[in-house]
Amino acid sequence: MVRTIETDYLVVGAGAAGMAFADALVDADPGSHVTLADRRAAPGGHWLDAYPFVRLHQASQLYGVASTRLGGGQVQESGPERGLHERATGPQVCDYYARVLAGRLLPTGRVELLGGHEYSGGRLVDVGSGRDVDVRVRRHVVDARYLAPSVPALSPAPFAVDDGARAVAVGSLPEVADADRYVIVGAGKTATDAIVWLLGRGLDPGAICWVRPRDPWMFDRACIQPDPAVFLAMATDLMTAAADAKAPDELFRRLEDAGIMLRVDPAVTPTMARTPTLGRWELDLLRSVTDVVRLGHLHRVTPGRLELDDGEVAVAPGAVVVHCAAYGLQRRPSVPVWGGTITLQPVRAGFPCFGAALIGYVEGTRPDRPAAEKNRLCRATGYWSTPTDWVTEQAAGARSAAAFMAEPDVAAWAHATLLNPARVPPEEAARAEVRDVVARFKQHAAAGIAGLERLGLAATG
Repeated sequence: MVRTIETDYLVVGAGAAGMAFADALVDADPGSHVTLADRRAAPGGHWLDAYPFVRLHQASQLYGVASTRLGGGQVQESGPERGLHERATGPQVCDYYARVLAGRLLPTGRVELLGGHEYSGGRLVDVGSGRDVDVRVRRHVVDARYLAPSVPALSPAPFAVDDGARAVAVGSLPEVADADRYVIVGAGKTATDAIVWLLGRGLDPGAICWVRPRDPWMFDRACIQPDPAVFLAMATDLMTAAADAKAPDELFRRLEDAGIMLRVDPAVTPTMARTPTLGRWELDLLRSVTDVVRLGHLHRVTPGRLELDDGEVAVAPGAVVVHCAAYGLQRRPSVPVWGGTITLQPVRAGFPCFGAALIGYVEGTRPDRPAAEKNRLCRATGYWSTPTDWVTEQAAGARSAAAFMAEPDVAAWAHATLLNPARVPPEEAARAEVRDVVARFKQHAAAGIAGLERLGLAATG
């Protein structure tokens, strides 16, 4: 017998974006019903498949859903990040989403989770039984998977491994923690996390070979904090630097001089700019690894040898090759949020939880408004990979923020939402340093946005 369900919104994906959208929507529209469908049994998305030592690279407060703070909002009082806001571990994030679902969303009586269900091609299927579910959607299907990340646990290694060679995904790294030598493959946050974890356990840096196809730019974590005096000072410095920079590389060097951007090797100009945050203490550890291979992407691992785009490298025969090379957040074309479906995407540069929540708020307060009007308020932006991508999306995100902040109720909601890194709540607006930085940002924003747009256009021809 085919099961039939009716709902106002079918949200496909119960990860960070889907949960943030549903949470904001049910507050904004108390009459709406939301069904979350996910192939996993529980909410949390890729966090359920993450490596065991993962933690947020940003402050916990800037992640999750709008109604419920992730963590306690504490500033760390000891350790290498003393003075910075707390960052949740992977298990803490998973527990948070379980609590939001069970303690916040389900008790409304207007949200349900269909775990173990796959939605594709207009069909909703129970993965366990293979049976179709007849789902009747009164308003919208919501695609929360458009930019879903690719993680090593679910992505085959992009290189062949011959018999006799040892290779594991990063999630299995603790299982081979007794090895003498490691080859870390990848240049993003996962790879840096793996190296920091190994070195933190006392491994000699000389025991690590780092296959780094591209060198990355990363934000100094101290600049991305849920304090308007800190975040808006960073944004002001960015706009000031962008106003008359001649090229993306020059802009990044200026941001490095301003203490905003970091690179592992000061002698190498990065070509990768996915820009996760990094602590200065982590940077010191990464710089201690001097066996760096820059011969393109790895294609094959044989016992004692790596075959890459531009050559071969000998490694210790028993070295464990660690796959950290999944793409992560997807770089796909930005599409209108409201179209045939609602497609969740960031609506400022980065901060996907805030973007999904804002879309939920706008949909909940304007369910019957034309799609064109809602798309004007929530202009989708994409993720980035190169410095040119980064400046282009920063400009698009700034234009988008100006559009939604011009709407009084949206601006009030945004300033009240912990997920918004640029929020200036009334109690903060009275601080002298916040007043000063807000004034400076307004002074430099227009020229900075124009500079970002000019850099992006010039670099793409």
